[in-house]
Amino acid sequence: MSETIHNRIAMLRAERGISRRQLADALGIHYQTVGYLERGEYSPSLYLALRIAEHFEVSVEVIFSTRPFPRLGAEENSA
Repeated sequence: MSETIHNRIAMLRAERGISRRQLADALGIHYQTVGYLERGEYSPSLYLALRIAEHFEVSVEVIFSTRPFPRLGAEENSA
């Protein structure tokens, strides 16, 4: 069983025009940690996951998943 946590942090940052450093500063973490999170090299604690969700004003499930997220446009093609 894989323990990989998939996330949409990079997509949310891009949508809002936020740099890794800006997100890190808002969360009180090192900017490299944001990169590790985005690449799946580091899984956040529950506390950090909740703080990230609060920052983006979405539910945790919008950002994090134990399964890969569908590619953009994939949902439209399957309809």
